[in-house]
Amino acid sequence: MPAVSKGDGMRGLAVFISDIRNCKSKEAEIKRINKELANIRSKFKGDKALDGYSKKKYVCKLLFIFLLGHDIDFGHMEAVNLLSSNKYTEKQIGYLFISVLVNSNSDLISLINNAIKNDLSSRNPTFMNLALHCIANVGSREMAEAFAAEVPRILVAGDTMDSVKQSAALCLLRLNRTSPDLVPMGEWTTRVVHLLNDQHLGVVTAATSLITTLAQKSPEDFKTSVSLAVARLSRIVSSASTDLQDYTYYFVAAPWLSVKLLRLLQCYPPPEDGAIRGRLTECLETILNKAQEPPKSKKVQHSNAKNAVLFEAISLIIHHDSEPTLLVRACNQLGQFLQHRETNLRYLALESMCTLASSEFSHEAVKTHIETVINALKSERDVSVRQRAVDLLYAMCDRSNAKQIVAEMLSYLETADYSIREEIVLKVAILAEKYAVDYTWYVDTILNLIRFAGDYVSDEVWYRVIQIVINRDEVQGYAAKTVFEALQAPACHENLVKVGGYILGEFGNLIAGDSRSSPLIQFDLLHSKFHLCSVPTRALLLSAYIKFINLFPEVKGTIQEVLRSDSQLRNADVELQQRAVEYLRLSCIASTDILATVLEEMPPFPERESSILAKLKRKKGPGNLHLDLDENRKERSVNGGTADHSSTTSNAKAPMPPQASAVPVLRSAGPLFQVFASPTTSTDLLGLGSTIATQNSAPPASKGASLLVDVFSGNTAAFPVETPVAVGPVADENFSRFVCKNNGVLYENQLLQIGLKSEFRQNLGRMYVFFGNKTSTQFMNFAASVVCQDALQAQLNVHAKPADPTVDGGAQLQQILNIECVSDFVDAPVLNIQFRYGGTLQNIAVKLPITLNKFFQPTEMTSLDFFQRWKQLGAPQQEVQNIFKARHSMDIEVTKAKIMGFGAALLDGVDPNPFNFVGAGVIHTKTTQVGCLLRLEPNTQAQMYRLTLRTSRGTVSQRLCDLLSEQF
Repeated sequence: MPAVSKGDGMRGLAVFISDIRNCKSKEAEIKRINKELANIRSKFKGDKALDGYSKKKYVCKLLFIFLLGHDIDFGHMEAVNLLSSNKYTEKQIGYLFISVLVNSNSDLISLINNAIKNDLSSRNPTFMNLALHCIANVGSREMAEAFAAEVPRILVAGDTMDSVKQSAALCLLRLNRTSPDLVPMGEWTTRVVHLLNDQHLGVVTAATSLITTLAQKSPEDFKTSVSLAVARLSRIVSSASTDLQDYTYYFVAAPWLSVKLLRLLQCYPPPEDGAIRGRLTECLETILNKAQEPPKSKKVQHSNAKNAVLFEAISLIIHHDSEPTLLVRACNQLGQFLQHRETNLRYLALESMCTLASSEFSHEAVKTHIETVINALKSERDVSVRQRAVDLLYAMCDRSNAKQIVAEMLSYLETADYSIREEIVLKVAILAEKYAVDYTWYVDTILNLIRFAGDYVSDEVWYRVIQIVINRDEVQGYAAKTVFEALQAPACHENLVKVGGYILGEFGNLIAGDSRSSPLIQFDLLHSKFHLCSVPTRALLLSAYIKFINLFPEVKGTIQEVLRSDSQLRNADVELQQRAVEYLRLSCIASTDILATVLEEMPPFPERESSILAKLKRKKGPGNLHLDLDENRKERSVNGGTADHSSTTSNAKAPMPPQASAVPVLRSAGPLFQVFASPTTSTDLLGLGSTIATQNSAPPASKGASLLVDVFSGNTAAFPVETPVAVGPVADENFSRFVCKNNGVLYENQLLQIGLKSEFRQNLGRMYVFFGNKTSTQFMNFAASVVCQDALQAQLNVHAKPADPTVDGGAQLQQILNIECVSDFVDAPVLNIQFRYGGTLQNIAVKLPITLNKFFQPTEMTSLDFFQRWKQLGAPQQEVQNIFKARHSMDIEVTKAKIMGFGAALLDGVDPNPFNFVGAGVIHTKTTQVGCLLRLEPNTQAQMYRLTLRTSRGTVSQRLCDLLSEQF
């Protein structure tokens, strides 16, 4: 492009920019801008016609003002007029203004399109480039309709200049991403592919980007590009840095083109033609050889370019997975990077070796680096590198090194970052089970997990160890002895109490012969933890006590006294009270034979995929879990779900995991059978809420199985296939964090990051969802939709604007959701995301943080008005109160921020107690407005809160109370 001469400088623009920079305040800046806008407007409306230079200058000023964040509502026509100028600088400013300020719905699009057509047909390469850049920058569907046929023609025309071909290829790539249905490539395919043979490497680079994208959508149409790509790559790799001087970057020949060609070859399997395959193998060997050569420059740019080509070559070797020699060489090369001083290289080496570990050809080679990886886990400063080291240890684990790797991961767990502890716990639990030859080692490992990181041991982990113990007779006595000893510690994590209560309730008789673990000592030990536990754990312990009555008749009287105490029979929690009453009655009226039948030992669980493995897959994202190459035996699991009460026998359950909280004791115990009527999120351990899991769930246990087996098996009736549900498990880990804020990262795995930015006004809202591709590979067939289940469809309207079908590697895509609250609601919609990554269909479902309080509008009130309104809302159904333990530090400023973030106006000086917090607001829906008053009373000594909400509608009071209680 022609250079802008010194005489083209716009002094008026320079002075204006200088004035803006010299402004001392925001007000002074706005005043100066308004003055300039008035001057520009008068010039444009004046009788005197402006020359091209003046138009260019004023349009530049408008563009600068717009970039400062101010709205511009005039000047568009003058910018369009600049497009007809024959001067490059004027035309350039016109195109720049249009690319930045004109949207696809503008009335000027037809005029702009005409100007672009004139420039494309002018055969002036400078003007053609400007026009193509504008088409690519705007990228609207209207422009795609107008130029989708013209751009390919320019690209393949024999008389088109090289610089224009480059722009045409990239412009076509942009149009293909925004409107793929409007770009007819069929007739141009062969000629576009042959651009890989072009003499100009700039054209080849642009064409390679285009062909890679097209090949991912239509591999068959572009498979002829493989041979041309290999030939071109061979010429680049074998050339000296002096042969391609214009495209040599710090002594590396055409690194960007090399990377793009290697990425294009990853769209296809290894070439079937022996000659092409041999030539490609030779290229890859040459790249690996060059990596061993001494660097030709000490500059970081040289090593970056060289390593970029190397890592892309290794990715291609891993993708083909067919050349054992290359795979081993790649592994050895990556091993050298594990101790490199550059953090990024260590990270990339660990990440690539995770994939290599899954190849049968290179698995053993990866294992040779185990000591280096363990050392990285211990000494690495960067947490992301340590996380990759954990992933690699998990991937390289097999029977020969399982105990060493598990021991190292357990050791690291004590000092690991909180963000990755749960993932490490899941991996240790999976490895310990998968490679356990001696199940006593497995039990010890899981108990150590609970000791070191009890807060991060999910229900799936302790469900699983219980199921393993129940299914294997040889480990039951050892498990009972081990948990009994573990429970004697002064401070035990609640998960350990759950495991101990369950196992001792089932197999405590196996260690009762030892006077140090007599039945009474076992009971006293469990009951000493009772008052420290949550309600679900207490419910489990009550079930263990009734099991003890069957196992040890000598402690029957002691246990009956506990069940008969007021703290149990008159417990405020209905579940605990019901258990105590029915267990006490059962122990009093049932004979020994009936007790033995009702409280018999748990039967073995049915075979099923491990729920721990299922949870790890959900955390890591589909297609990112590196599975070991050892035997793929089926894993068993303790799984949550709804109980099939129609098939229950007269058996009572053993001590239960917490979410399955109620236990039918006898068939006649009517009300208890209703407790499991609806599934909870926490019991759906294998994603049984999804259609797929429902179809494949195992049947309930056969006759003789206790209720626990039914609770842990899938119930297809609970989730009919016809019901529209979210695809796969719904991620809601970060849902509660957004109750009091509108911006942040909602979901993240190895592939995708989802961020939110929301704004709400009265009953309307707008949510900007940002999808970030964390990989270097393009996401294909990308689609995101919002699902509102059941009654929510009538309560909430969510309109999602269509998203682009492709997301480039490292790029970000925005989708806008328009929201309308029709009436008050409880559930939240689900965002379903589907896309193809590396040929594999990925499904992700995330719970959208659209909650009732988002439509809260703050209302300022005086003390008199507040208490007058408080008394008016005094009906029992209008008030909801919750007393709860503080989950976080009771910081006053944090509490204030959360209440205001919740949407209410914080009213200072209203409550007589200065330490209390009161707020007021109105919930706006399409059908009605609901006034809301809240009062939060903290008790710092007891670390407790009392939250009271009064609204004119009881359902609103309950929902707001539930949402706000979770924040403290």
